[in-house]
Amino acid sequence: MSYCLGIDAGGSQTTCAIGDGQVVLGRSQGAACKLSKVGKQKAREVLQVLIEECCKSAGIKTTSIEQTCIGIAGISGQSVAESMRDLLSKIVSGEIKVMGDMMIALEAAFGDSPGVVVIAGTGSIAFGRNQRGDTARAGGWGPMISDEGSGEWIGRQAISQAMRSYDEGASTRLIAEVLEIWRVATRDEIATLANASPPPDFAQLFPAVLKSAAQHDSLSKEILTGAGMELARLARIVLRKLWLGPATVNVRVSGGVINNSQLVRDAFQNTLRSERPDVIVAFEPVEPVLGALALARKANLSAKA
Repeated sequence: MSYCLGIDAGGSQTTCAIGDGQVVLGRSQGAACKLSKVGKQKAREVLQVLIEECCKSAGIKTTSIEQTCIGIAGISGQSVAESMRDLLSKIVSGEIKVMGDMMIALEAAFGDSPGVVVIAGTGSIAFGRNQRGDTARAGGWGPMISDEGSGEWIGRQAISQAMRSYDEGASTRLIAEVLEIWRVATRDEIATLANASPPPDFAQLFPAVLKSAAQHDSLSKEILTGAGMELARLARIVLRKLWLGPATVNVRVSGGVINNSQLVRDAFQNTLRSERPDVIVAFEPVEPVLGALALARKANLSAKA
């Protein structure tokens, strides 16, 4: 029996799935293993635990895995791929494929069919493929210069806009939520932490914005609406690159930001369809880890052909 492993290494968590040629046999989920965020030692520890847990739930050994595919958020350069491949080779047997998380999300959303997937988790990116097999991306260049509409972007906006409101003498529930999540007592401490090097985890503030918006805080609602609009702009860039004229294109989404906020979803759909009324937007959950598993299965079949 052939067994394959798929891994979704997101910015905030890691998800694994093991299966044979047809069925998912085991799953596991845990902390992030992104090398730039946690380092090699911590990444290996996380992957070791999660892969062993996944294998245990599937009733197989790590040595039984013939093909592994891992999608990494924010992957940049061959050196990152080589480091992750080397790290995984010490845990699992068989061939190992390392790629960007947008590729496993696209596979999970569409298989071999054309379409555009927008990922909005800790970071963000839009990625698509047309009928000719051409691909294009937009965004995903890191939190300091890109990742528009992501959890990181929302967190930065929350701090920036909340402090501006304070300067203007306006009130917002966001300040109290940020104080609680970051465990600081004053606005000066918020500013000190926000400007620290290395920077804090701004994506950690996304739940604060959600909570404030649910309590009718206008600033929080504006930030979430702005996030949806930014994500739609990323999707429109990809659509323009791959479909020059009117076309019926399927667009799907992945990630906690879109999945957890109706305001983000509404703004995303309305902004996107204002320019491209021909697109079909679906919000059914996309599981990138299943795309990674599917790509591992395809690689395994190809190797045996």
